[in-house]
Amino acid sequence: MSDWLAERLEWFRDLKLGFFMHWGPYSQWGCIESWPLVEEDTWARPDDLPAWVERRRDIERFKRDYWALNRTFNPTAFDPDAWAEAAASAGMKYVVFTTKHHDGFCMFDTKLTDYRVTAPECPFHTHPRANIAREVFDAFRARGFATGVYFSKADWHHPDYWSPEAPARTRNPNYNTLAHPEKWAGFVRFVHGQIEELMTGYGPVDILWLDAGQVRPPEQDLRMADLAAMARRHQPGLLVVDRTVGGEYENYITPEQEVPDEPLETPWESCITMGDQWSYKPNDRYKSTRSLIHLLVDVVAKGGNLLLNVGPQPDGLLPAPALERLREMGEWLRVNGEAIYGTRPLAPYKEGRVAFTRRGDAAYAITLAEDEEERPPQRVAFTGLRPAPGSAVYLLGVETPLAWRCDESGVTIDIPPAVREAPPCRHAWVLKLMV
Repeated sequence: MSDWLAERLEWFRDLKLGFFMHWGPYSQWGCIESWPLVEEDTWARPDDLPAWVERRRDIERFKRDYWALNRTFNPTAFDPDAWAEAAASAGMKYVVFTTKHHDGFCMFDTKLTDYRVTAPECPFHTHPRANIAREVFDAFRARGFATGVYFSKADWHHPDYWSPEAPARTRNPNYNTLAHPEKWAGFVRFVHGQIEELMTGYGPVDILWLDAGQVRPPEQDLRMADLAAMARRHQPGLLVVDRTVGGEYENYITPEQEVPDEPLETPWESCITMGDQWSYKPNDRYKSTRSLIHLLVDVVAKGGNLLLNVGPQPDGLLPAPALERLREMGEWLRVNGEAIYGTRPLAPYKEGRVAFTRRGDAAYAITLAEDEEERPPQRVAFTGLRPAPGSAVYLLGVETPLAWRCDESGVTIDIPPAVREAPPCRHAWVLKLMV
């Protein structure tokens, strides 16, 4: 690994918490993004999905009407500054936005297809902030965020991926790409062209987050070496994440909807939804603030980043339950952020309900609250870590040092009644000790 890449990955590991957004015309139906278009992926068209039921479960009718959602997409309440402010107040440090998902609809002003938010067929094209991706990146960058371009390597709307000359029933091209190299070459040129647009017209970009891992050699070769080199000519220091493919263009790995059981040696990021699905869903079931904070602690204690997804509503607003959780996460991080940002894993990583992180000579023991627990425990004990002799132990958010003692069984730290009655935060409490 080159020195510059190693340095950039250490920078990335310091960020810890990112904001992910899946958004497009599909939000109008409250359905899963893109996947309902794939005939064999029946899981994406549940029997209770209104748009599926209303079309009598006719896949061709469903696909026709899905492709036409661009004609009614008009998110007039779109306010990227409000999004960025909500994410900043939550303590997030980087943003990854879906410039194009697998359905091929472009949330940016591409010149290579009319299937885009700025085309005349989309009513939002007259809005002064119609170039949504640029507006999002500018708003977040103005608040100090690093920016990540999500881009789907697959494009089911493009005739050189799903040819109109044959049925398209899987997520892959519906023709033999090796037998028709000229057709596939047209798609490769299209992908490279769109990536170059995003790398040249949307300000500084830190991460190119490439989805659709099935698009890989030999059958779906996008000439990734050339693509990455071109992108980095325009954006020096760019991290390239060719998800699930492996090799030199997957600069960090991205477990989806899960957290590894053990710390990983390679840089990594868990991408996880706040609700049940990536895109907006009416009456979605959002994870509680407590579970989200515990999730963040689990990820960070194992050396990863958490990329937390919220699907904006079709009108452009963030759902109220998501905003509430973002606000409450920020309240916790304002007290305890030093135990999260810029830290690295510390063995034994977790002991019971205590997770550990470190930064320099400081270690942090993060005690996770039990289900209904609103006050820190009377004492916290663990065996795998001991404070330096004569050093002070603090509860973050409290100025007075705490009493502690060591014996052959480990260390015990007492939390006095006054602190327990008026704790500095909810959900998890952080002890800082020097080691």
